Amino acid sequence: MTDVRPDAPAVEPEDITEETVTDATVESFARTADPRLRELLGAVVRGLHAAIREVEPTIAEWETAIDFLTRTGQKCDDVRQEFVLLSDVLGVSALVENLNHRKVGGATEATVLGPFHMTVSPVRENGDSIDEVGGREVCVVEGRVLSVDGEPVPGASVDVWQADENGFYDVQQPGVQPAGNGRGLFTTDAEGRFRFRTVVPAHYPIPTDGPVGELLAATSRHAFRPAHIHFIAEAPGHVPVTTHIFVAGSPYLDSDAVFAVKRSLVRDFAPVDDPDQAARLGVANPFRHALIDLVLQPVDASPQP
Repeated sequence: MTDVRPDAPAVEPEDITEETVTDATVESFARTADPRLRELLGAVVRGLHAAIREVEPTIAEWETAIDFLTRTGQKCDDVRQEFVLLSDVLGVSALVENLNHRKVGGATEATVLGPFHMTVSPVRENGDSIDEVGGREVCVVEGRVLSVDGEPVPGASVDVWQADENGFYDVQQPGVQPAGNGRGLFTTDAEGRFRFRTVVPAHYPIPTDGPVGELLAATSRHAFRPAHIHFIAEAPGHVPVTTHIFVAGSPYLDSDAVFAVKRSLVRDFAPVDDPDQAARLGVANPFRHALIDLVLQPVDASPQP
């Protein structure tokens, strides 16, 4: 007895050619139950096929591309996300963040998450230090979480992570930095304020010992990011924001390897020589000081296109 599928064509199939393969592939997803998944697959297939038609890769070139993606996946582990890094250097992370955070006027601009938000930040009290190794250039970061109407947002969570003064994150140096160094999860007070002690971060190269590093070398691109501190601010009734503050005057502000710099996020890490203020903030004098307001838009606000 012949095994005939219910959805088998009633006529002889046409040959698949370079002219018809794209439509045939898109049509193969026509029964996808999730309409959004069907839309995404169709768009990816059309875009990928268009790129292939444009450059007409050889078989050897396509095998090289497959090998690159395979090795990118193999480089990922619990503390290293090479695919995020690839997304970053291709500008895709920046594009996705901007598309998903079209903001109302006055809201803090979003930037990329980056590949090092790999562990849960330790819960800390306002005023605590996130520097657990005793860096040289002490800094105090103070800020507020506000709504776009200027009202403070009490009880907001502020997740913070940064590289140390040598340009390394804790997950890059197990056994050198304790887990959780340079990280903290803070809650704003009744006036929307948060504060922490840290070190002034250094500019640094993204990891170049994997396929992404090979890509940068092959295209004569540098791997450096300007000095920065990461933030995620969240509060009920508001759209979360993933962002940075960048150290004014840092190298590579004009050529960030992952396309994340926005002028509104550059901050002075101002030198302070004031023993009384240092005592109030719990740091040695002199020190550096940075201010940042994280402004969230309500969930029902209309973003700018």
